Amino acid sequence: MVKSVSQLVYKPDSMSTDEMIMIIQDASAYKKWKDGDHTIPLVDILDGFGVYHSGQGSQGNLGKASKQTLETVFDTANEDEIALIMLEKGVLKSSEALNNPKWSDTNKSKGVNLDTRGSGRGTHGI
Repeated sequence: MVKSVSQLVYKPDSMSTDEMIMIIQDASAYKKWKDGDHTIPLVDILDGFGVYHSGQGSQGNLGKASKQTLETVFDTANEDEIALIMLEKGVLKSSEALNNPKWSDTNKSKGVNLDTRGSGRGTHGI
């Protein structure tokens, strides 16, 4: 079975490429919460309260959002308040990239691509 990775994406401005991202632990629990079942604890929905920031949209590198960035975007640095804002206004995005047999990080038919030649600098005349 393919493992699904879900993330909650919040764009503070529709014209900006900035995205705030939280990792979702249970997408079905999030959907129930979004439909009005607010009895579900946030710890059952979120995979931690870390907020990540990408200044280049979904193609950019993710980094942990600074306290200043959180204050600017959400007017608070309180994790619980930010989680609630993101759960209410964010968009759920899922990916089945992990363990997907169609995806690979190398072309296995070429074998290992490891350059063992070295640069040759610093070894002449020893």
